[in-house]
Amino acid sequence: MAILNWLVGPFNDFIWTYILIAALLIIGVYFTIRTRFVQIRLFREMFRLIVEKKNSDDGVSPFQAFTISAASRVGTGNITGVALAIGIGGPGAVFWMWMIAVIGMATAFVESTLAQVYKVKDGYMFRGGPAYYIERALGYRKLGIVFAILLTLCFGFIFNAVQSNTISQSFMDVFNVPDWLVGIILVLLAAVVIFGGVQRIVKVTQFIVPIMATFYIIIALYVVVTNISEIPAVFKLIIDSAFGIREVVGGGIGAALMQGIRRGLFSNEAGMGSVPNAAATANVSHPAKQGLVQSLGVFFDTIVICSATAFIIILAGLYTSGAQDGIILTQASLALHVGPWATYFIAIAILFFAFSSIIGNYYYGETNIEFINANKAWLTVYRVLVLGMIMFGALATVEIVWSMADLFMGMMAIINLFAIALLGKVAFKVLEDFSKQRKMGLNPIFKASSIPGLKNAECWEDDQEN
Repeated sequence: MAILNWLVGPFNDFIWTYILIAALLIIGVYFTIRTRFVQIRLFREMFRLIVEKKNSDDGVSPFQAFTISAASRVGTGNITGVALAIGIGGPGAVFWMWMIAVIGMATAFVESTLAQVYKVKDGYMFRGGPAYYIERALGYRKLGIVFAILLTLCFGFIFNAVQSNTISQSFMDVFNVPDWLVGIILVLLAAVVIFGGVQRIVKVTQFIVPIMATFYIIIALYVVVTNISEIPAVFKLIIDSAFGIREVVGGGIGAALMQGIRRGLFSNEAGMGSVPNAAATANVSHPAKQGLVQSLGVFFDTIVICSATAFIIILAGLYTSGAQDGIILTQASLALHVGPWATYFIAIAILFFAFSSIIGNYYYGETNIEFINANKAWLTVYRVLVLGMIMFGALATVEIVWSMADLFMGMMAIINLFAIALLGKVAFKVLEDFSKQRKMGLNPIFKASSIPGLKNAECWEDDQEN
């Protein structure tokens, strides 16, 4: 216990926050340069690819794979995390969130492209992710198993407990619904989805994600439109707070920089190794296509959803009061714009955001459980444990659980960054192949033989219909 307290205490804060942030930044900048700013060059292409149809009846469509990842990525952090960043770091934190999102888009492209290259066929579906490319490309199965265990513990169990806790606390505060009742309802709803397999998960996420995002963006647009004359001043405030002399002298620029980078990285998950598990499920004709779609996911999460929360808070001006509690600041800010019903809207938004995260997080664990052992009994045990953690989260306080999640996620990210740094050259060659075919006016089709020496890319062999 003493060792655990040491790891999740100040040492953990230093190692798994600051060093991890440095590693993510270095990798992101490196990938941005090596891909020749793929996130900017092919930005328009991303929107075309997200609506592309499946290459065959197997797997899921690019959009469906996008919604699985968005379900996990777009969570309560988009509401509470952004508010916390602004409350501590000021409006300048928003600028650094934007910058880290742009850099993270390149990392997301590389890791998701690799997930596609080294995915495997599982019946009529595809599976893949860091555990798979660590084993198949690097030959480190034991390291892949370690990653799979960390991801399952972190996303399948701990994060799902946190999400259910957020929902139960919100509904108790706003609607006075007992936490045990919220927990039972969440367990039943989650059971219906996760025992229905990947296809049901896809159907639920492709229904929930667009709805929750659309309603939240509409509210934010209403706030912006009704305060349109203040928007230029908001942008000026964000930039001045990120670079201003007053902030440099007062040390505020450091808080803005750290909070913006920290919240941006942990919100969009670029480089963490979670999103590639969803990227691998897509049935596309070229790995780079899903890499670009998941790169767009980082833009959607941070530039769109997080910015929506940021504008609501900054236009209200309440962040200067010293209230740093994320959910309280967001609720109070929105109430100032639209009235008392904002509290109820935020509670419903949290329900949609957090429940979709539960479903997305569950799937990440499922595909890694199958990597460790394909025996269906293991999957059944995992599902039951996930439901148990959802109930536990609804009833318990989860501060220590959060600290453990930070530790596991930090270890998970380090392993993934190590792998994609070594395998980045494969993604670069895949991108070159994609760009070459696009310049010729073709719909890019990838074969393993397109890259000399590429091994263990079984879904892309010349005799496969992918």
